[in-house]
Amino acid sequence: MKQLNFLLIFSFGLAMVMFTLENTAATTVQFLPGVSFTLPLAAMLLLVGGLGATAAWVFAVWSGVVRKVEELQSQGELEAQEVRIRELETDLERYRATVDAQLALLPAATDD
Repeated sequence: MKQLNFLLIFSFGLAMVMFTLENTAATTVQFLPGVSFTLPLAAMLLLVGGLGATAAWVFAVWSGVVRKVEELQSQGELEAQEVRIRELETDLERYRATVDAQLALLPAATDD
C-alpha cells in the first residue's frame, strides 16, 4: 500500500511540474475594482486549486465536528430515556405487587 501511495504522490507531483512548465504565460486576475494580480497561469491555477482544497478540508472537518456534537447530544438523550424506562419498570413492578396483594385479600370465588 505504501508503494501505491508513493506512486500516486510522485505521479501527481510530476504532473504538477509538467503543468507548471507548460503554462508560464502571465495572467492578470482582477478581484475588486483596482485590485488585480499578475501571475503565471500555472501559479494562479495552483493557488486557486489549493484554496479550493483547503476550503473542502475545512468543510469536512466542520461536518465531522457537527456530527460528533449531534452524537453526544443523542447519547445524552438515549441515557435519559433509559433512566425513564427503568423508572417506569419499577413503577410497573410496584403496581403488580399491589394488585397481587389486593387479589390475595379477595375471597376465593366458588362455582355453585
